[in-house]
Amino acid sequence: MKMHKIAILGSVLLSFAFGAKAISDTDIGLRNVPLNNEEKVRLQDFKYGDKAPGESKVFDRAYENAPPMIPHDVEGMTDFTQSTNACLDCHSPEVAKDVGATAVPKSHLYDLRNAKAISDGISDSRWNCTQCHAPQAQLKPLVGNTFKPEYRNKNSKNKSNLLDVINEGVK
Repeated sequence: MKMHKIAILGSVLLSFAFGAKAISDTDIGLRNVPLNNEEKVRLQDFKYGDKAPGESKVFDRAYENAPPMIPHDVEGMTDFTQSTNACLDCHSPEVAKDVGATAVPKSHLYDLRNAKAISDGISDSRWNCTQCHAPQAQLKPLVGNTFKPEYRNKNSKNKSNLLDVINEGVK
């Protein structure tokens, strides 16, 4: 019986040793070039939408409460300083409606760490907009996307209710 187990174990180990197929580093990832040589890496040509902010079509969110993607070029707008944020020139709640922009949601006007509302601006943790939001270039996808989002209500495609639902299931 012991010899039988050793024979089975040996044949299994041999099958792994001879059955393993090496994968070339050019077959790993989406670049299709060797991982240790950056010389052949070429970025795709890309272009952002040519419509001005306010004229471009708003993208549906990828999933409920996902950060919305930016539907316009942001060239020259993302040089954030401690006192300057060009995004807020259009997206602050006081201005957004008048200029036809999407206002930052309530979750950006709330300090989640200290659990308190902010009365004069947005939370410091939300100041760097491109940390979550990104402009969308016009590119051919490298891989297909079969993900189908499900929203609890139709407004979730374009609006956030994160601050209202952040503690769901915690109690």
